[in-house]
Amino acid sequence: MITVNIRYTGSNGSARSFADEMVHSGTVAAIRTEEGNLRYEYYASLEDPETILLIDSWRDQEAIDTHHASPMMKTIAALREKYDLHMRVERFRSEDVGTDDRFIRK
Repeated sequence: MITVNIRYTGSNGSARSFADEMVHSGTVAAIRTEEGNLRYEYYASLEDPETILLIDSWRDQEAIDTHHASPMMKTIAALREKYDLHMRVERFRSEDVGTDDRFIRK
């Protein structure tokens, strides 16, 4: 699994407005139905009200590449432009690390 964390930063609430429009327009729901999408969720920062975090997880690089080549990316790019957002991106690959289980309360 590959997880991409994207921090969207804007001004005057634009990052939150972007995320709201992504959700209410049905774009998020459509992305979640794409082959290989495992997670697509927005979170608000408690420390910076001008930043929204997207946690975006995919089965593999092929699924990400297919998503990036889809018409959905034009919609996302247009909304990013509309809200004048800046982005910081981090990518992570999951691995099975069973030793951490003792620190996780379920």
